[in-house]
Amino acid sequence: MPQHQPTLMEPLLTHNPGNGNPNYRYDVINWFEHVSQNAAYVQTQLLAQILKQNYGVEYLNKWLGNYNILEIDACALESLFSSVVPLASHADFEPFIQRIADGDTAPLLTQQPITTLSLSSGTTEGRQKFVPFTRHSAQTTLQIFTLAAAYRSRVYPIREGGRILEFIYSSNRFKTKGGLTAGTATTHYYASEEFKIKQDATKSFTCSPQEVISGGDYKQSTYCHLLLGLFYSDQVEFITSAFIYSMVQAFSSFEENWIEICNDIRDGTLSSRIKSPKMRKAVLDIISPSPDLASKLESACHELELEKWSGLIPKLWPNAKYVYSIMTGSMQPYLKKLRHYANGLPLVSADYGSTESWIGVNVDPSLPPEHVTFAVVPTFSYFEFIPLHRNENNFGSGADDFTEDKPIPLSQVKVGQEYEVVLTTFTGLYRCRLGDVVEVGGFHNGTPKLNFVCRRKLILTVNIDKNTEKDLQLVVERGSQILTKEKAELVDFTSYADVSKQPGHYVIFWEIKGEVEDKILGACCSEMDKLFMDHGYVVSRKTNSIGPLELCILETGTFKKILDNFIANGAALSQFKTPRCTSNRVLLKILNTCTTKSFRSTAYNNT
Repeated sequence: MPQHQPTLMEPLLTHNPGNGNPNYRYDVINWFEHVSQNAAYVQTQLLAQILKQNYGVEYLNKWLGNYNILEIDACALESLFSSVVPLASHADFEPFIQRIADGDTAPLLTQQPITTLSLSSGTTEGRQKFVPFTRHSAQTTLQIFTLAAAYRSRVYPIREGGRILEFIYSSNRFKTKGGLTAGTATTHYYASEEFKIKQDATKSFTCSPQEVISGGDYKQSTYCHLLLGLFYSDQVEFITSAFIYSMVQAFSSFEENWIEICNDIRDGTLSSRIKSPKMRKAVLDIISPSPDLASKLESACHELELEKWSGLIPKLWPNAKYVYSIMTGSMQPYLKKLRHYANGLPLVSADYGSTESWIGVNVDPSLPPEHVTFAVVPTFSYFEFIPLHRNENNFGSGADDFTEDKPIPLSQVKVGQEYEVVLTTFTGLYRCRLGDVVEVGGFHNGTPKLNFVCRRKLILTVNIDKNTEKDLQLVVERGSQILTKEKAELVDFTSYADVSKQPGHYVIFWEIKGEVEDKILGACCSEMDKLFMDHGYVVSRKTNSIGPLELCILETGTFKKILDNFIANGAALSQFKTPRCTSNRVLLKILNTCTTKSFRSTAYNNT
């Protein structure tokens, strides 16, 4: 009999749940090849499905209320939608989402009742936002994880039944005024049926039980993740986390706690630092005294200490095939440290998405993170793209240095062009600007492959100058190279534009590991000032309408204090991204309080 060919719109996992079928991986890939070849058609049909499913909701009635969209064909509906429904930002949906959170059960954004709300990370704009979360959200998460695993297994095959060392963390969920469950998207997913299905479908099982993932204290959870990962060290096939920050943070803590972890493995005990009774019981039910393994690990750690922990991952997990995590955007500064730990083990960049929707899958897992692109999955949401053009000589007062053209559908994007992503989702967001700048790097059949460039709003600006997150990252990367010669390393950084006094100036905060002379740090400061190439910045510095760049050195552990503050406000470590540019008063207070010394640039003193 011919093999069942899934329909274009059929969800990825309904046609074949895997369950021991060796052809499952190829079924998943065949499905994506099929929908990506017909991406334009799929998108048109998907938009019609979203709009007809939510016919009559309050948000859309203002523009579509006079049309019987149930009788309009998909192509005409796509044209009508883009011509009458305006582009929106999250602020346009907030009043509706707040009413839902407060218990309003009228069809405001969707016809299906919304019972769960996700919290965005809050690291971009300094506050968390509610985003509707539905069963569709969990299903697309399962779909992209399964699809990505199929592409990875083509390049890096893993053993069925192997283990995954996952540094994943849930935060506490709570009830809103109207009785809806609220929490981070990752927390909802780890508690969902789809998370259990993923392990069965991909035949890979996490080292840590649910009690560790949802323990609520990231330090205790991290210790247990490491302990169980090492207990199963020979079975671990790959190592993963949502963002590489979590992984780097975990391995950094291992450098401090390895002796205690080895003692627990030797004796089959659990450190008194683990206070949660549920976590303690779950871990102690798994581990048993393993003196031979402990001795082997201790010997490896003594060797690693001499090598400054270079190659920690392959040394401790000898069967690991790769490291897998989100490594693009604001995570790129952690790549150097992760490569130090991996020492040649492949780094595979995880897929592209947001709290609002998953967007693209990495179909080329052998590419290094700096060159990765993400093939848009056209069944997840309806995607539009706003063409962006950089105005190098624009000295206006706009929010950034882009001018825009009208949004275009997925099928019309061009290679090499930059765009802002716009989403229409099954969860009630219509033409919502995501704020992400992407560049089209090519096509996978008929669907574009996107390269994440930066967040639009994350910029340093005092007056006519406009520097993006990517500009800042390049400046810090090159400006901190001198630290390597001093046998020191940059742990983390952030920045803000100080306009409290005239002239305003940029402030960059560094946390450093190791001792560095003041004259070297002063040279780093001046070097970074010179490396900002934005024409508006250079002109302003030469005319002193922007003051000398300031470099502030932070005490050890400052960014952990920022992380602790973030988590104390209800977020999860899985979501944390150090804000590269901040105006958040709470964060600035921590940064200023923890500053031990500061330097001002002399780069433009003679101009």
